[in-house]
Amino acid sequence: MMNTKRYILMNPSFETWQSYVDKIPDIFATEGDVIYEGRNLIKVLAHNGQLINVKRYRVPCFLNRVVYTFFRKPKAKRAFEYAEQIVDKGFNTPTPIAHIVEKKGGLIAYSYLITCQSPLKRNFYEFGTGEVQEKENILVAFARFTANLHEAGIYHKDYSPGNILFDVENNQYVFSIVDINRMCFGKVNIKKGCKNFERLWGKTELFKIIAKEYANVRGYNEKDCIELVIQYRNKFWKKYALHHEVGFSLD
Repeated sequence: MMNTKRYILMNPSFETWQSYVDKIPDIFATEGDVIYEGRNLIKVLAHNGQLINVKRYRVPCFLNRVVYTFFRKPKAKRAFEYAEQIVDKGFNTPTPIAHIVEKKGGLIAYSYLITCQSPLKRNFYEFGTGEVQEKENILVAFARFTANLHEAGIYHKDYSPGNILFDVENNQYVFSIVDINRMCFGKVNIKKGCKNFERLWGKTELFKIIAKEYANVRGYNEKDCIELVIQYRNKFWKKYALHHEVGFSLD
């Protein structure tokens, strides 16, 4: 039987949690509440009176075990490092506590990302239904948030409804991005920026509102942005609908 070796990187702000983090892989199967189960597994646990999210990334296939051991950073490590960059740039994502990489036979096995649980409870799936006009203020605030992300050189490659959290704090809309192991940092031009909205749910009118405000914040031509956003949105969802059921009314 191959021995398992663990490699743990802690956020210095949580160094007093070290002994608890060390045992998370041992207690993960039996403790906590499941909030997502699919390719990966996410559980909510509690420590020191604080709720935390633990995401366990599945063991990759053999080829990818080699790739993620020798050529690419494991997803948990990337998400941990990306979270630090996002926070450093002044944006909101769940605070990273630690990441753990397990290796068996010298190759990556399970890996874990441990973060504080976000207090924001709403996500963008709710925009798949209802009247767009009732949500215009949220959409305008979201467009500004996204424009500011892009101006700061932050680009979420999976900018989908479940990965954008928001709520109202002190009479202002607050946004947070999650599931951040697929990011890139650098210049975001008009085409790349407009394409970033393609995975969102909602009617065409919703995308027009977002595109208009996005253009205003970034100094782009409104007409160009609206055309690009709608074009990318339609192309993505029409292709998706060929093989999957679309969870909202696609106009």
